[in-house]
Amino acid sequence: MKVLVTGGLGFLGRLVAGRLVARGDEVVVLDRAGAPVPRTTLVSGAVTDPEAVARALGDGVGGVDAVVHLAAMVSAECEDDLDGALHVNVWGLGCVLDACRRLDRPPRLVFASSVAVFGAHDRAEGVGDTTKQAPASTYGATKAIGELLVNEYTRRGLVDGRTARLPTVIVRPGRPNAAASGFASSVVREPLAGLEAVLPVDPRTPICVIGHRAAVAGLVALLDLDGAALGPDRAVGLPGLEVTAGDLVGAVAAVAGAEGRELGPVHLRPDPLVAAVVGSWPGRWDARRALALGLPADGSLEAVVRDHLADFAPPGRPSR
Repeated sequence: MKVLVTGGLGFLGRLVAGRLVARGDEVVVLDRAGAPVPRTTLVSGAVTDPEAVARALGDGVGGVDAVVHLAAMVSAECEDDLDGALHVNVWGLGCVLDACRRLDRPPRLVFASSVAVFGAHDRAEGVGDTTKQAPASTYGATKAIGELLVNEYTRRGLVDGRTARLPTVIVRPGRPNAAASGFASSVVREPLAGLEAVLPVDPRTPICVIGHRAAVAGLVALLDLDGAALGPDRAVGLPGLEVTAGDLVGAVAAVAGAEGRELGPVHLRPDPLVAAVVGSWPGRWDARRALALGLPADGSLEAVVRDHLADFAPPGRPSR
């Protein structure tokens, strides 16, 4: 299968592209300049540039069979820049969908959405695939629009779409990004490297998370799934772990203690803006539909931390 991965030089994009290459797929990556993913074809350009998108998709017999659309502005960036959020997250998806219409057959399309499509009114009771979208953030609103567009293009037979509603993905390696949920990775990543981290929300704050391995496996599983199994509403919430911000810190301490690692400190410094955005997301999640479809789930928070150490983290300092 020939697959286009938009945003393929980002955290999830690299992992998805690498997994597809490893199983024998031909992969094209659309992203701005950066180090290419080995054994992929890089098309440099923005997802908001129709010409770049058309080059990446190809046409006729040389066109792609599928698209994994990951390119997006993240949550805190969207709150700061409404116009940018609409341009990248809505217009960018529109460019991809419009270009798909020009292929000689409807491609499979996986759209990365978010639990942010639901609002704070769902927070206490939890949400599921049939819960009404009521986003309380710009990021969530753009993703909700995207979900409806994917359903509509699928209804018209222009794409064979499927949407992955992602919980907060952890643990992102490298430097923090501009996502409001970035602390969920920072309070794991930095202490394990012997560095200090900041927790900007109340430790009791509920948050639904998914490990990077399960997120990638879920996106690829949705790509492979027969679209008929999804019915007319193509949005599926990937299974997440229902935890609190404090649980993240505790899981790191448990893993580090078992491995004899010295941890950097975590400082509680409340940030009202971060708390407001994260507080607008559901902390409880009904994943029964995803599990029935065979989508993967993490076993535990400690297992997610160990996966991060195995895949990304340098050796830690032994505890004294």
